[in-house]
Amino acid sequence: MASTRTRSPRRARGVRALAGSLAGVLTVLVGVTAAGPAVGDDLDDRKSALEQQQRTNEQQRADAEAALEGLSEQYAQTAQDLLAVQQQLAPAQAALTAAQEALAGYEREAELIAARLQDAQDQETSISATIDTDTARADEIRAQVGQMARQAYQGGPELSGIGIVVGAQSVEEFTEQYGLATAAQRAQSEVLDELADIAAANKQSQARLTAVRERITELKAEADAKVAEAEEARQEAADRKAEVEDLIAQETAKKRQLEGQKASAEAEVAKIDAEKKAIENEITRVANEQRARAAAAAAAAGQPAPAPGPVTGSVFGNPTSINPIYVTSEYGMRLHPILGYYRLHAGIDLRTYCGTPIYAAREGTVQWARWRSGFGNQVMVDHGLYNGSSLMTSYNHMTSFVVGGGQHVSQGQLLGYSGNTGTSAACHLHFEVYVNGATTNPRPLLGL
Repeated sequence: MASTRTRSPRRARGVRALAGSLAGVLTVLVGVTAAGPAVGDDLDDRKSALEQQQRTNEQQRADAEAALEGLSEQYAQTAQDLLAVQQQLAPAQAALTAAQEALAGYEREAELIAARLQDAQDQETSISATIDTDTARADEIRAQVGQMARQAYQGGPELSGIGIVVGAQSVEEFTEQYGLATAAQRAQSEVLDELADIAAANKQSQARLTAVRERITELKAEADAKVAEAEEARQEAADRKAEVEDLIAQETAKKRQLEGQKASAEAEVAKIDAEKKAIENEITRVANEQRARAAAAAAAAGQPAPAPGPVTGSVFGNPTSINPIYVTSEYGMRLHPILGYYRLHAGIDLRTYCGTPIYAAREGTVQWARWRSGFGNQVMVDHGLYNGSSLMTSYNHMTSFVVGGGQHVSQGQLLGYSGNTGTSAACHLHFEVYVNGATTNPRPLLGL
């Protein structure tokens, strides 16, 4: 007996779009975090962080898919869209923060360069003023030297030592004239020494001025480059801010859309829950019949009826073709993204690929192999009593099955092929275990 009902192309496109959006988020995050002045960042650390973020996103998506089991396509797609937006939002906000920090870094560097440039320009002004002052003083000294030379020329030989001796009329006159001559020579010597000092100082000042002007040219080029980098970082920050604002707007719109779908979703979930209850009732009936037969057999043998005992240990083999078993979502409570409250994810989701084999986890009898609302193509296998307790397993969302009700199967026998029929968000095996009619966590019973 086989079923041909399969998952719609639109749902497949939705899942592919979600996966694509996650890849896009990681690409954006890599681009932003790699930019900026922090060239010493540890690439291995960033790669590890991105890989961890990707694993977190994949787990969030798997858990959301588990929570959405039992919900029709239009509601599930809206919830998946919201999840995709939310998963993009956190990295986008991180990218915005990184871009803003990069911009602040460039602006700080630009301020430091501007301060150094101003200091160099102040030095240029000060050195130029010193050169101007010294040049004016040198010009003044040269004028004085010229005047003294003219005076010496006009004074004639009487200013010479012989002229003073010959021309003096008295000792007093000789002393006075000799003192004047000596003072004139000393003044001339001091003026010439000052002129030489000024020339040497000006030479040093010119060298400093040349160096400062070269530094000013370098700083101006560095400042122009830093301004350009800051403008680029400013644009990057603006782009990231716009992206975050757009994602927040999308998130708000999706939440509003989900709120509008809530009443319909509640009705649909109620329908699915009714189907689950019907399955549990059937399983409970079978379990009661098994225990009744076991009690009757015990009574006929004059023995007490066996009491139901715990089901523990590695009871089941791998029902998938993936080895080792890979769990994508655990058994337990899940926050429903539309209804806003926790519901039991009554099985464990195991990784399979579309159309891959699904095997019986333990020897038993096929109770049924048919379409069940929400579960899609479902195979239920009755494994009889184990330690006095009824034990059954169900295999859900299958593309098709190759067994029928009442058929005996051995452990590892092919039951059918994996898929995403029913209200499944992606190809996987939703595997459930029933003990005395109630679900239990399959993980320990799979030896995991």
